[in-house]
Amino acid sequence: MNIDKMKHLIFLVKTESTGTPKELSQKIQLSERMLYNYLKILKEKIKAPICYNSIKNTYCFSEPGTLEWEWVPQKVHSQEFVG
Repeated sequence: MNIDKMKHLIFLVKTESTGTPKELSQKIQLSERMLYNYLKILKEKIKAPICYNSIKNTYCFSEPGTLEWEWVPQKVHSQEFVG
């Protein structure tokens, strides 16, 4: 799995600009078969609520939410203890 392609796929789904499966596979430079594998990973492993809207001809998320892919370090506050 190519993470950059997966991130691009998620962006296109989020913005509802995927087009048909054939168009989407061309946009992210994957075969249609591999596209369906990526969608399966998102649905089954990541539990992303992805569906296809046949009126708009695009994949979309069926409910609001956020999927984050980048590490965000937590700020650590150092405290000195007086003993």
